[in-house]
Amino acid sequence: MSYTRSPQNSRPPRGKRPQRFEEAGDPIALLESVGPVETPPDFQSFDELDLSPIMRKAVAEAGFTKPSPIQAALIPHALAGTDVIGQARTGTGKTAAFSIPILEQLDSLEDCRDPQALIIVPTRELADQVAGEAARLAYGLPTEIAVLSGGKNMTKQLRQLENGVQIVVGTPGRVHDHLQRGTLRTNKVWSVVLDEADRMLDIGFRPQIERILRKCPRNRQTLLLSATLPAVVRRLAESYMVQPVVIDCCRNEMAVETIEQRYFTISQERKVELLEKLLKRENPEQAIIFCRTKRGTDRLYRQLSHDYHGACGAMHGDMQQRERDRVLQSLRDRKLKILVATDVVGRGIDITTISHIINFDVPQDCDDYVHRVGRTGRMGRDGVAYTFVVPGEGEVLTSIEQRINKLLIRDTMEGFDAPPPIADEPEKVAEPTETRRSLNPMNRKRKSRR
Repeated sequence: MSYTRSPQNSRPPRGKRPQRFEEAGDPIALLESVGPVETPPDFQSFDELDLSPIMRKAVAEAGFTKPSPIQAALIPHALAGTDVIGQARTGTGKTAAFSIPILEQLDSLEDCRDPQALIIVPTRELADQVAGEAARLAYGLPTEIAVLSGGKNMTKQLRQLENGVQIVVGTPGRVHDHLQRGTLRTNKVWSVVLDEADRMLDIGFRPQIERILRKCPRNRQTLLLSATLPAVVRRLAESYMVQPVVIDCCRNEMAVETIEQRYFTISQERKVELLEKLLKRENPEQAIIFCRTKRGTDRLYRQLSHDYHGACGAMHGDMQQRERDRVLQSLRDRKLKILVATDVVGRGIDITTISHIINFDVPQDCDDYVHRVGRTGRMGRDGVAYTFVVPGEGEVLTSIEQRINKLLIRDTMEGFDAPPPIADEPEKVAEPTETRRSLNPMNRKRKSRR
């Protein structure tokens, strides 16, 4: 049997664009408005997939035994050249799901020196991770993979592209930059992957993504992977994909079943004290503590560093890329036990030894909670997630529970009674005083008269 890519002219012809979907309350109806929805088959072995012997050997070498649902559903469609929208949680093997069919169909570098597959991801760390996973699955075959992301040496990237690459993995900003420079040629690209599409669109990369897609051949294959399918993602699919098949691996299962999810009700000023007691009680193998702001991340990191000498790190968007890479590598090497971070590590970072997730600050977006929690319980392993809720954040907690269709368990710690709920205090009438505080006229906050 030949394992070559299907001719691009065998793809269904582009006809009239379907009518724009209507927003509906039923999530299944929303998925069906994009394309036919399929549930994953129950394959027990990679031998049931139409893979070449060398790929089966590479998969076994990588330690995979049974295809995950997204892998079992997506690989056959990707090998057939179909456009696919895959909805699956993080930690379910999405990277291998799109990497395997791409690697199976690559032409050799002697036959084509221009990129054949373009994989777009939201963060620099995820770009490195996806490239590493693809290289691992290319075991036994020489494959040139270039990572185009910000914060990395531009000269090295230019040299790689000039020498010839088969797969490009990059962030939207840097890929778009190379397209504008004319250093990235896309005329031979036959597969485009948008990984973590909801996150890329959420952080404002839609203009760059659309320009990248318009630069690629119209008869390409497009694979869109996302943990959630908000309206902006579905509109992108409607505009740039041809008769896509929708694979739903999230139905009735937004939170990983192997993750125990709990919460504490605590006042803001006692959060750090509770965190220190919780870390002593749980003694996690490795834990990620999520904060809302970069300044709060640095502050909490300094406080925890006194107890975890050299075993605590911090990560946020203001750090230089070299430092971010060093922190992540230390976490992978198990040199760090605690990582304090913003949502910059909330997507796609795959480290199976993360046993605990602690939301020091409640995420304001329910999807961010799903992705934070997804950093533990990777590939079926057990994990625990704790969320600190302060008075006044009850509605956010309820929204999260509705989103994941699961109630979080309330936890308690001796000496940390739940603070009283915020009540509306009666308005106090100020007593008249003889002296008045004079204000600096330059700093008075008073509307100017018209």
